[in-house]
Amino acid sequence: MIETRPSSFAALSRSAIASAFLLFGIAAAQQANAQENMAAFAAELFARSSSDRVETIKALKARGNTDAVAALILARRFIRESEDINEALTALTGENMALTWHEWMLWQEANPQIEPFEGFEVFKADVYQRIDPNFRLFLYKDVPHEIRLEEIAWGGVPKDGIPDLRNPERIPADKAGYLNEDDLVFGISINGDARAYPLRIMDWHEMFNDVIGGVPVALAYCTLCGSGILFETAVEGFDAPLSFGTSGFLYRSNKLMYDRSTNSLWNQFTGRPVVGELTGSGIELKARPVVITSWANWKAQNPDTTVLSLNTGHQRDYSPGRPYGTYFASPDLMFPARVDNKELQAKDFVFALRSTQLDKAWRLSDFEGGKVINDVAGVADIVLIGDAATRSVRAYHRDGRTFSKGGETNTLNSDDGALWTITEEALIGPDKEQLTRLPGHIAFWFAWAGYLGEEGELAATQ
Repeated sequence: MIETRPSSFAALSRSAIASAFLLFGIAAAQQANAQENMAAFAAELFARSSSDRVETIKALKARGNTDAVAALILARRFIRESEDINEALTALTGENMALTWHEWMLWQEANPQIEPFEGFEVFKADVYQRIDPNFRLFLYKDVPHEIRLEEIAWGGVPKDGIPDLRNPERIPADKAGYLNEDDLVFGISINGDARAYPLRIMDWHEMFNDVIGGVPVALAYCTLCGSGILFETAVEGFDAPLSFGTSGFLYRSNKLMYDRSTNSLWNQFTGRPVVGELTGSGIELKARPVVITSWANWKAQNPDTTVLSLNTGHQRDYSPGRPYGTYFASPDLMFPARVDNKELQAKDFVFALRSTQLDKAWRLSDFEGGKVINDVAGVADIVLIGDAATRSVRAYHRDGRTFSKGGETNTLNSDDGALWTITEEALIGPDKEQLTRLPGHIAFWFAWAGYLGEEGELAATQ
């Protein structure tokens, strides 16, 4: 089964994709050039004729070189000769298992010593351009990269098949009759400009490019990872802010977004370019605070907020639970990624703090019933205020103070008896002293552990 994701691009069945590959089959490579041009030879895995495909599989098996493993795993996803491919992969890897494509991808992730043949990026571009010719903007001969190209997977949509929102229309809170009080929103406030971006809309778009409080930003929302991360998009060396879109590709079940200036692919979770022109540039997008909370809570705390209009310019079913309700309700991942389950299950939520020398995560379950947690991340004393019921956590500096819940809504008591007011940008003391908010976001455990687990820290259960 080929996994597909909701978009204006119609859901594609296995047979439809197989037919597309056969219809647009790649021209046969001459046997004499097989050893000199592995990309062309491996392309015969997608030949029009089943017998040609089988002969190519047998030839790659007989060749006995593990550099063909990545090409065979890619073919395992799309073509019918799965038994022949499994036999070839078993012979080349020594793994005596009849694995699915998903399982072979996990095996591949666990075996980075198995490298693909020279020109694999050309082979992969040739395969994927049959789905969308625009994929050649991202994969091409000698493309710079810092992630394994063999682990890049098609996410079921073409380039921009999940369309981003650009400076989307907003309406006042009292005009948003389509929202329920318990609907979750991404809440953002910059320089006093408060805005709500409902998840029921963002589930369909996964990205917005906007200017909030005079600051150009993009919300990179990976529905598969449960993470919406707010990045500043003004980058040194570029005359205008970068604009981001959805590439259609994934890496370890994480969205690979792209910038429209260079068509480089970026890791959504780290805010770094990982394939293309900007790879190795040292650019890392600056994260800003964003909170998930209920619409009722957000508008109560930010009465002047605006919120997305349903007039997005796209025809979608923006009712709750569409389009990822089934995925969010399941403990399983849709696409392959290895998961460290020693501490948490793959889709348990964590709050990830992203501004200190040490990335640190807290279990969302630690905030059941609403809770204030005083902790340390790296060298920073911080206080976290959260509520697991609305998936809400905000983090602030605390400068050595210890805080507890205040007697009034949106207040904290400090250990010196002072009452502090909680705002979106800072904690404000009685003498107008401010303790700044720190950037962080909610995410599924598998994503945080997969990208930051070795560098970061998981807080002890509170």
